[in-house]
Amino acid sequence: MSAAGVAALLWGLSCGASALWRYSSNSPNYHIFSSRSTIKLEYEGTLFSEWSVPGTCSMKNKRSPKTELRCPPGIQIIKPIVTGPDLEEERYLSVDSSHTCFLWYYKVINFVHNLTQVIVIWIYDPENADPSELLWNANEPSLNSIILTKQLATLGQTPIIYTILRRKVYFPHTRMKNGTWHISVPMTAGDMLKEIRGNQVAFQDCFIADFLFLLTVPLLTIPEIPGSLPISSPRGSQLMADWYDCVLSFVVVVADMETFQTNDSFRTWTRVRVPPNILTDDERHSVSDMNLSQDGIFFLINGILYVKSFHEFTRLGRNVDLPDGGIIGITSRKWCWVRYLMKAKRGRSSMAIWTENEVYLGYTGLKFVKIITTENLKKLLNISPATTLTIHNVEYTAHPLELALLLNYCVTCTVSKKVYLVIYNEDSKEWAHQDFALDVAIDSFLIPRFLYSAMPEFILWDKHRIYYYYHNLTITGVLQTPTESGNLSRLSDNSIIHDVFTDYFGNIVVKMENNIMFYFKINIRDAVKLHLWTNSTIKSVTSMNAWGQVYLIYVFENGTIHPQEYPLKLEAESIAFQRKEKCPYIAFHNNIFTVFYFLDKGQNLSVWAQIVYPENVGLYIIVESYGPKILEQKEQVHYEIASGYCTKTMTVTFSQNVNYEAVDDYFKLQHQNTGLLLVQIRPSEYARTCPRSQNVFQVAVGCDGNKFIAVKGFNKKECLRHDFIYIIEKSFLRNRPSKNLRVRYNWKEYGCPLRLDFREKFHPLLQLYDDNGFVEDVGVNFIVWEIHGRDDYTFNNTMKKSGCLNEAQTWKSMTTLNKHLPLEDAWGPENYKHCFSYAIGKPGDLNQPYEIINKSNHNHLVWPVDHSGMYVFRVKILDPNYSFCNLTAIFAIETFGVIPSPSVYLVASLLFLLTLLFFSVLVLSYFHYMRIYKRYIYAPLHKPERKQKTN
Repeated sequence: MSAAGVAALLWGLSCGASALWRYSSNSPNYHIFSSRSTIKLEYEGTLFSEWSVPGTCSMKNKRSPKTELRCPPGIQIIKPIVTGPDLEEERYLSVDSSHTCFLWYYKVINFVHNLTQVIVIWIYDPENADPSELLWNANEPSLNSIILTKQLATLGQTPIIYTILRRKVYFPHTRMKNGTWHISVPMTAGDMLKEIRGNQVAFQDCFIADFLFLLTVPLLTIPEIPGSLPISSPRGSQLMADWYDCVLSFVVVVADMETFQTNDSFRTWTRVRVPPNILTDDERHSVSDMNLSQDGIFFLINGILYVKSFHEFTRLGRNVDLPDGGIIGITSRKWCWVRYLMKAKRGRSSMAIWTENEVYLGYTGLKFVKIITTENLKKLLNISPATTLTIHNVEYTAHPLELALLLNYCVTCTVSKKVYLVIYNEDSKEWAHQDFALDVAIDSFLIPRFLYSAMPEFILWDKHRIYYYYHNLTITGVLQTPTESGNLSRLSDNSIIHDVFTDYFGNIVVKMENNIMFYFKINIRDAVKLHLWTNSTIKSVTSMNAWGQVYLIYVFENGTIHPQEYPLKLEAESIAFQRKEKCPYIAFHNNIFTVFYFLDKGQNLSVWAQIVYPENVGLYIIVESYGPKILEQKEQVHYEIASGYCTKTMTVTFSQNVNYEAVDDYFKLQHQNTGLLLVQIRPSEYARTCPRSQNVFQVAVGCDGNKFIAVKGFNKKECLRHDFIYIIEKSFLRNRPSKNLRVRYNWKEYGCPLRLDFREKFHPLLQLYDDNGFVEDVGVNFIVWEIHGRDDYTFNNTMKKSGCLNEAQTWKSMTTLNKHLPLEDAWGPENYKHCFSYAIGKPGDLNQPYEIINKSNHNHLVWPVDHSGMYVFRVKILDPNYSFCNLTAIFAIETFGVIPSPSVYLVASLLFLLTLLFFSVLVLSYFHYMRIYKRYIYAPLHKPERKQKTN
């Protein structure tokens, strides 16, 4: 349904209720609200007379409750004039003078077979767009958009897709198709935040705004099966909503007549229903809590947990290590951390379940683990066993690995109770008691919401008030209002608090059950009442869309649900202008472009932040960190003043200076110096009018799982892809077995072998890579070994030639020293000791081969000269100060050029045949000559000539 259709439905349902008015624009999320924008006004009520607008604005029909106007840049005071004594509230709309007029439109085509997504992109003008483009359900560009896109393309406009988390860039295909660009990106759940960016190309003095959006793997909603029945909350209850922490467009809403789900922020939606004969009619309409997880939608009904998945609706209990009843609450994570460092083998939980005395964590695959009981908590808090301690509420903090418990403590438990706070770290399995204690009435129920902050900062609310706990719980109090001392109910016609919305920019919106809303920001201690936007007769709930902006979800009595964008920034600016509030600083900049940084050994991280403020205000920049004390922090401040404005620039460097070489327990020292820190940089003062309160990011010290090494020159593309069998002769193997070794060459694992002449030495060059590609050539020490046990190779460098003063480590010495370990674990960075000091090692034969290689020591592998062979090597980084990761790689080498040595049996047979032939010839020649001798021994060799007679 269009914005106008939703407005019409809201107007129709508001008859008999209090009057109100609101506005809208054609730009999604009010992204463009400038002098070029059409502002649509609508009034709900029966007392409307006409609109009061500045004379500089042009309006279609000032006497129509629904009309349009355009205004020049500046603050424009707009209000409706009504009949009767009451006056309608006026708004101070901030109209921008920006030259940004056009927007990117995108449509996604999923190709599951090769895990890619094609993003079809074109340019559209919100003021001249097709209705389907305004509703974001267009499959192709309108005629106006085609013309506009082609015009800007001829001027040099080309979009790219930039990923915020991994900082990758994707370019369009070579040619445009029907006025659209096509960009292929891989499906991923870890790099979902993307932005469409273009060149700085103008058309009629108008530019295109960059467009931030969320794109992940396609998520399907649970299909509605014919014959299934509605599941809902009790009649008359308020709406409940939950969404994936990292996929904000996937939302489930529970109303008192149906349950709804969507994967596109309710542009489309379906109902969630359950099979008959599992729940009674009363149970189906008794949902007290709901949670959305990868395993499905969890419903809490009468203390029992159920899950609705694609295929079934199941009751959970002892079959999954949960209690069969008595569950009082469930919750899931509110803040998205795509990447984080966790040293424990078990992954982090996705939801928490609790009873009065037990807490359970839920993991993917319907696995649940009990982590604590109140009896153990009493010991942790040093509380007497005779007192009463129960679990009040549970909430995930902004830390990606932490969970907070609110605990009820009382002795007599008749009038009042104390509420304590403990925080559990899923990685270290440690519980930390916080400096927090709140006295409340015995029947009070508090709901916590941790704010997007590096430090533990949260707000609590009951039915009437908001309690704040800022700056690591050092600044606390009750949220104040201009009147009524912070009692929000008295300022909202005695309504009670329904929900509290928080976002990544520090905005906090308190929504009452009658749709009156209050606004403040993180670290702000007072709230202001926002202009009335929704009538009290409409049931609504706040949510966050795929762009990180707040929007309202309405559920109507006819069983339909509709979203409506809410201009929080414009509404807050209107109130601030009335109250003459100003941000204390002019600008606050920094170079924090991602929310996650990895630090390995020897690396450091430098970030800067800059604040510009009027002279004599005295602002400064605060850097705060939360987590283990494993990094050194150095700060440097640069100060400038000019033309009445001050500029402070702070550079912060995080580093670690720990030597891991030749320590007693290498792995223990590594474990102690790895972990996750949350860091935030913020101004010392800010107000509701400031655009962003603080920047929060993680610094993970440890092994980056995306980091790996490879040997230069080896790949899997330059050879025939096939496995084959070869034989290694037993005399070439390290342990000298009794039989030859038959080896299957695994091409997928080993890659293409490098063929080398047996006279050619080989020096491996290692290269480091991460998920962004090549990082550097590895210059530190490493070792190699043949994984099948061959030792018929050597090294050209000796220990003496390499500069050793004592005998260096070798594979023979290390395997002898660590006989209980497999070959690959016998030698590594955990036990490496160099040979370049008389104080390390022992004297020995320095003419032995030096088996350690690095980029610059010219140590090569040398092959045997009497035979060729296939060698499959594994290489391992040996330097203990290079990386927290166990970096290894495999490469294969095949030598050739040697004439194979013949078999001893073949040689013996050949010699025997040659000897036999020799003697045969000798014997034959003997008899031949004897025959000649016998023939001539009796006959002279020369007969005498006869004399002829003469006549």
